[in-house]
Amino acid sequence: MHATLPLLESTSFPALSRGALTTLQVNLGYRCNQTCVHCHVNAGPNRTEMMDSTNLELVIEVLKARSIQVLDLTGGAPELHEGFRELVRQARSLDVHVMDRCNLTILYEPGQEDLAQFLADQKVEVVASLPCYSLENVDRQRGKGVFDKSIAALQQLNALGYGKPGSGLKLSLVYNPQGPSLPPEQRKLQADYKRELWDHFGIEFDELFVITNMPIQRFGSMLISKGQFNGYMQLLRENFSEPNHAAVMCRNLVSVDWQGYLYDCDFNQQLGLPLLAQNPLRMAAKPHLRDLLEQDPVGRPVRTADHCYGCTAGQGSSCGGALKEPPR
Repeated sequence: MHATLPLLESTSFPALSRGALTTLQVNLGYRCNQTCVHCHVNAGPNRTEMMDSTNLELVIEVLKARSIQVLDLTGGAPELHEGFRELVRQARSLDVHVMDRCNLTILYEPGQEDLAQFLADQKVEVVASLPCYSLENVDRQRGKGVFDKSIAALQQLNALGYGKPGSGLKLSLVYNPQGPSLPPEQRKLQADYKRELWDHFGIEFDELFVITNMPIQRFGSMLISKGQFNGYMQLLRENFSEPNHAAVMCRNLVSVDWQGYLYDCDFNQQLGLPLLAQNPLRMAAKPHLRDLLEQDPVGRPVRTADHCYGCTAGQGSSCGGALKEPPR
């Protein structure tokens, strides 16, 4: 796999500083039941890296110490971690909002038969990957048979109340482009998704998040192999939007890797760019979850590189989709 960090480190991206910490995004490990072309964490069935019990306990302690409002669980497939359900239960007992970054097909893995009911019982927000509403495009990007399983999983979630008005069970879908292009306008694509999924499968959902593919890991390596890396970076830079700069997710989120180390975002995590350790925080050289028990990162600089243009290009991109809506 081609390394992309050497191509990204030299950057003119405008400086950023952190605001109040509201979200802890925790990567529970890289094991996944799928191997997706666009995956920026290079997850798959053969990955063995998984968070240990000590760091799982630290997650709960940090939620308490920093009065964090949102726990965003990701992977890999976070549900494959044996401590996933207990972590969810403990976070919900603190009245923390929990988000599960779910690939949908995980609902049909052995031992996960009751997963959907568990998520509903705990009122976990499901953020589900569905890169298109057509079988051909989904299976091309995520693997043969993924589309049919994803549709069945969405219907199962709907039957439990997910995506239904007034249920309190939020179901969001995630779209990624299939190549080196910016995603289409979120509101229009959401309308297309809602129409097609309802008309063909009777599926309802709350929101569609469109997320720009980052030029790192598996996707970045593919761009280099095809000679498309420089062109894609030029596209991102040319579409920089100043209003998006102030709204990027790294201002209020800390990303945690499977070993408990801290990063400004999931993308920096995959590039090996840890949270900057700098006074007055007096954090360790490579900040860890335990540092957050006593130190608040508010006000410190965000570590940036050229991939950051992916979050500010066009309508913007974050773990919660577009950063701005176009004029009506």
